Amino acid sequence: MLAEALQPLAQLAARLFVAQVFFLAGLTKLRDWETTLLLFTEEYRVPLLSPAVAAVLGTAGEVLLPVLLVLGLGGRVAALGLSVVNGVAVLSVPEMPEPAFMLHVFWGSLLAGLVLWGPGRWSVDGSGPTSARVQD
Repeated sequence: MLAEALQPLAQLAARLFVAQVFFLAGLTKLRDWETTLLLFTEEYRVPLLSPAVAAVLGTAGEVLLPVLLVLGLGGRVAALGLSVVNGVAVLSVPEMPEPAFMLHVFWGSLLAGLVLWGPGRWSVDGSGPTSARVQD
């Protein structure tokens, strides 16, 4: 009973925490686009994409998807998209230090929970007339 009562709060906290991490990273990239392009060219090894395309897609994902996640609008899709961004980040930095890797694992765990169980009742997705069925 207590767990059910606290679940919407936990889902909201996970959404806010993860969204802040990715949104701030995206803003940092936007603030200094030349450095962002340099990093994607020299440092990050994003598979299958040119550095410029990877920089645009990664930055767009980090700025737009957190907004959707905070609102809980398309929450599962936003969490899945950020999971992809998170996974690509891990794969693109060949020698990631252990503490940084563990942060990505933590963020990935929170995102996995949001993908599996949804953004919760305190979200746009959870506030509609069919939300009771969706949450079950």
